[in-house]
This record gives sequence, C-alpha cells and structure tokens, in this order.
Amino acid sequence: MKASILFSIFIFFILYTGCHQTGKNSKNLNLSFEDIENGLPKNWNIDHQHPGYSVSLDSINVKSGKYAIAMEFTGDITDYHGFTLKLPYNYEGEKITLSGYIKTENVTDGFAGLWLMIDPDSFWKPYALSFMEHNGITGTNDWKRYEITLDMYPAEDNEIEIGGLLSGKGKMWLDDLKVIIDGKDITEVKLYKPKHFPAKDDKEFGAQSDVFFPKLTRQKIDDLDLLGRIWGFLKYHHPEIAKGNYNWDYELFRILPVYLSTTDCLQRDKVLLKWINQYGRISKCKTCQPTSDTAFLKPDLSWIENSNISLKLKNLLQKIYTNRNQGFNYYVKMRPYLENPIFLNEETYMGNDHLPDAGFRLLSLFRYWNIINYFFPYKQLTDKNWDSILKEYIPYFIEATSRLEYELTSALLLEEICDSHAFSWDGWERIESLKGSRQVPALLKFVENKLIVMKTKDPELRMGDIITHIEGNPVEAIVDSMKRYYTGTNESEKMRRIAQDILRTNQNYIQIKYSSSCKTEQKEINTERRSNWVNYLYSRNDTVQCYKFIGKDIGYIDMKTITKKDIPGIKQKFKYTKGIIIDIRNYPPDIFNMLAPYFVSETTPFSKATQGNPDNPGEFTLSSAYKIPESKESYNGKLVVIVNEETASNAEYTAMAFRAGKHTTIVGSQTGGYEGNVSEVILPGGLKTRISGNGIYYPDGRETQRVGIVPDIEIKPTIKGIREGRDELLEKAIDIIYQK
Repeated sequence: MKASILFSIFIFFILYTGCHQTGKNSKNLNLSFEDIENGLPKNWNIDHQHPGYSVSLDSINVKSGKYAIAMEFTGDITDYHGFTLKLPYNYEGEKITLSGYIKTENVTDGFAGLWLMIDPDSFWKPYALSFMEHNGITGTNDWKRYEITLDMYPAEDNEIEIGGLLSGKGKMWLDDLKVIIDGKDITEVKLYKPKHFPAKDDKEFGAQSDVFFPKLTRQKIDDLDLLGRIWGFLKYHHPEIAKGNYNWDYELFRILPVYLSTTDCLQRDKVLLKWINQYGRISKCKTCQPTSDTAFLKPDLSWIENSNISLKLKNLLQKIYTNRNQGFNYYVKMRPYLENPIFLNEETYMGNDHLPDAGFRLLSLFRYWNIINYFFPYKQLTDKNWDSILKEYIPYFIEATSRLEYELTSALLLEEICDSHAFSWDGWERIESLKGSRQVPALLKFVENKLIVMKTKDPELRMGDIITHIEGNPVEAIVDSMKRYYTGTNESEKMRRIAQDILRTNQNYIQIKYSSSCKTEQKEINTERRSNWVNYLYSRNDTVQCYKFIGKDIGYIDMKTITKKDIPGIKQKFKYTKGIIIDIRNYPPDIFNMLAPYFVSETTPFSKATQGNPDNPGEFTLSSAYKIPESKESYNGKLVVIVNEETASNAEYTAMAFRAGKHTTIVGSQTGGYEGNVSEVILPGGLKTRISGNGIYYPDGRETQRVGIVPDIEIKPTIKGIREGRDELLEKAIDIIYQK
C-alpha cells in the first residue's frame, strides 16, 4: 500500500500546479487551525480531493486550543487524502523540519502521517517529498508528536508545502504543527533572496556570435578540438566559472576570433594561457579528493598530457583539476533521490525556426560533447571512442548550410552515444517535416527481416502482410538510408523505431507493394494525420481488466493497463494457480514495487546504479544493491515474464525486479537495452534531447545498457504464426508453466 501511495503522490504533485491561497505573514501561518474561514482553517487546502474521504474541524478531539483537523475514510475505494498549507515565502536554510501531533483510529490498508514537500515547480529540477511513507502510523493511537525533515534548496525551491495525509481506511486527527529551519522557528528565519549571478547579466551576443571561421585546415580542426576540450574542462572544473561569474557560452565567442587568428602552436598556447589566467588565480582546494580506487568509472584527462601543448599550459590545467570546484556548480547538479544530472543555465538563445550561426553551431557541439564526456554513465559502451567524436564533427557543424542540415548533423551526433533515450524530442521541426505529418494507419514490425503488418484499420491490408516496396523503393534500401539517423542502443531497438516511421509521408496516400499469402499486390493506401495514428497505436482499453485466467490454473497479467487497485485482486485470485504470466511487451506504470515482493520468499537484490560526481566530473560510483523486500505472503507457483523489443527503459527495470524471484523464467527476445533516469539536454536553436543520466546494472555488475534483458528462453514471432493469429510467445509461456 505504501508503495502505491508513493507513486500516486509523486505523479499527482508533478501534474499539480500550485493554485493555493496563501497567507502573507509567516508569523500567522495558522499551524494550530484556530483561524477559521468557510468552515475550515484559513489558507489551508484539501489536496488530491477524493470522494471516499472527508475533512472536517473537530472541537472535541484536540491536542490544544479550540480545533483540530480530522480526516476520515468514508467511501468504498481507498486512495489517499491530504490537507496542506503552502508556505507564503521561500526561506534561507539547509534543512526544514515539520513536527505535529497526530491521533488515529483504526487506520488500516495504509497509514497516517505528516506531509512535507519542497517543489521547484519544474519536472527537471530537484524536488523533495516526505509523508512518513516508511514509518507511517497505523491502528489506533492517542495523541503523539511526530516530525519529518528534508534538505532545502533555496535557489531552486518554488514552494514549500506542509500538512497531513491519510491513506487507506480509518481516521486521523492533526494538531499543533510547527516548522523549524536550521534550528529556528520559521517566524525567525530570513526570507531567501535569490543569489546574483554575473553570468545572467552578460547579454552581449544575443542570437549572433559574430564569429567567422577561416578555411578548416587539418591544423584548424585540431586547434578547435583542443579548444572544445579546454572550454568544457574549465566549465565544470574552474571554481570561478562554476560559481556563475561568467557566461561561459559568450566567453567562447570572445576567445574564438583571436584563437582562430593564431598561426602556430606557440601563439595558440599563449592565447590559451592568457585566456585562462584572466579568470583569476586558482586557490588551493582543501576538500578536493582524489578519484576513488573503487570508482566504477574514472575521469579520463589523458588528453591533457597527450595534447601537443606547452608544458606550462599542461601544468595549469593539471593545477585546475587538483584544485577544482567543489559543491555548487552553476551548470550542473545531481537530482536528489533519482541520482541523475540536471544541466542548469543552458540557453537555446533562439527559436527553432532558423539556422543558428556557425559560432552557435560549434557551441552546440562543444556543449553536447562535454556533457557526454563528463556525465554520461555509458560513455564506455559507445561503438566509437567518444574521444574521437569531437574532432570528427567540428567540420560538420561549422559547415552546415541549412536548418535541416544542422538538425540532421545533430541527430547523427546523438546516435553516436548509442542510447535510445537520446532521441530528438522537441524542436526538431525540419526533421519531423521531412518524415511527414501523415501516416498509413498500420502498426508494423520487422519479423524474420521482413516488414510485417501487425495491426491495421486499413481494409486493403491484413495482419501478416509483407511490405516489400514503398513508393517504388525496396524496403531494404529505405532502411539503409534511415538507420544512421535513428538512435538506438541495439539493432532491434533501431528497427522498432524505423518500423514506426517508415510509412510516414506528407501526402494523402502512399504507394506500397506487398505480399499477402501467395500473391503480390501494389496499391495506393490512404494516410491519416499522424496524431490519429499515434492514438491508434497507443490506444488502451482501461475498461478491460488487466488480469484474467488462461484455462483453470494459469493467471495472466497485462502490465500495460495495470493499476495499484488491481494488486489485491491479482494476489487473491491467482494465489493457488499453477503459474502466472506477466506480459511486459509494453510500457507499464511504475508500480512493480507493489507486485514484485509477491514473487520472492526473502529480501532479494535485483539492481545497482551508478551516479556521477560534479565534484569530480567523469567519476561514477556504483551504489549498493536495490532490493525487493520480503513480503508477508509469497507466491509458490511458476512465474513467466514475456518481453521483447517493446520492453524498454522502465519496462526493463520492471522485468529485472520480477527476475529476482526464484521461480521466474523470462521468455521472448532482446529488449530495448536502455535504462536509467532521464536527463534533459538543451542545444542552441531550440533542440531538446535526453540522455540516460545514471547507469543500471544487475547486482553482480552485469550491464543492461545495449544488452537489455536477455531472455532465459529466446523465442520470436514468425510470419506464419502472425498470419494464423497466434501469439507464439504466450504459447511458449503456457508450455513452460505446464512443464514438470
């Protein structure tokens, strides 16, 4: 129950925008509910209002004063209910503690607790949330004082919310709240004043870099490669730059003209030394730690020693590394709890309707290359050595002559990191226009190396038809021309994405040649707007129960439509079955932690994660194992989990959790092969993309990136089976359960 509440509350607070009425004086926060307006404490609000719960004033059951707040379950379906107050200001401080008195009566199937949330009003920035999810109050209890504490982030915090929460059944009372920040009552705490960053005041260049590049000789490309490395190194290591004292993008534009005018290595190095020294002397760092011997990945600064630069410049760069920035960094921080990087203060500078000039295009390359170099957890798994990519792409970015060429070049760069999270998700309008705004209404899949119709609402096509030509061009040739622009951790993931796009067009119809059974057809197929196709592809029927019996003694669960409310029914109905089949050929909601404990007999590790370190960019440490906790009830039958290329990201993590069971068998084919919490990357010209922000591994250290979930028994659909309407993976799962 607690796990389901955690997920529900997380989703609710992301979608919920603060529209509360707030008080204007911290000295009158009404923390004991004595100031009443319209029948409830003034300025307080009901969060996640649910028809099965009520909130009321109680003048009899009080800890002190005239009133306490009572929350009670009065309905048929349990959920959770909150009563909260948004604090009127942002405050100075590092830690905030909420305390209060709670009384309960018959609280079951959930818990009662205090509520404390720090919301930066942005999905991509850190948040903090606590509601006593790990030590909630159950049963019947008299008044008792409780407290919860969170770290504060005044520079990012948009709102702080306090209150109480009841999940499940029963009744709770709340009274006499108190807020303490760094040991002081909130009435004595200074309001936060945003820190001034000189980098924000630098507006010299706007949308034009005013940088003009000479002919790109081999030496000039080598020089720009060196500059890109030093620029990125200083961005994340130099204390004065990391403090936000300089707009580091614009500092690149200032150094480029004089740097490009140098004619030999001696001149070049003098320019670099003068440039770096102008940002101040490097003070000795008293807290800098060497890279841990146990680090999973270590910073690679061998380029400093291997570069054709002067000894004086090498020594200066090494000195900066030894005395590198610690703590706050204007350009990057780690998201609490989720452990992936957030890239801060990265501007687009212009919209997505024109070609950024050559200086901004080079900035785009420098920015992306260094983000990957220092904060991508899977850099060691790319096909090419990432060290070589910067030099390779410099001429491509500088010489791009159109917005489309810039987007295509950037798409090629994203593909180099071999991460399926690194797709083009916003701002890539020229590429989207090139692909087409219309689509043949059919779901396609590559089966036995053929492009197969899996689902369609077009009367001309049937399930199992093989498409061989599109607009007269062989499918194989079209795939070859598309593949290099599609991100994917492995071949199956790339082919899945190509299959989704291959029948896109801007025309009202598209000519295809296809074979159906023993005959070949060539027809013009009508297209629909792509938005209709997306709705068709991802449609889900929430009225159909996600679990059912297959025969008398096998349970089947479709993870696509599962909800937390289904879990009790699944456990009750399938308790005595011979086996359960869990189908994760989809993207499930994040509730595996509610169901996975049912399949383990003891606390069992199932994954580990790597986390980057802004205090030592390039260093990644491996966490201790994340575990599936032991449950009071445990399933004794067989568990078979079905996966395929549709099983990606969170779906793979879900499969890893189910694999922890002793009686689990994974069947199917290679999964998407990309896991880890997602970090956003913004590039000049309004291009937005993402990367996997932390690495996910099995408890023994085996990789999941690019590999995916390797089935215990590999089985793929066949064209014959598709035409016969069979689900061959499901058939195999049933066979496994019946095997002795």
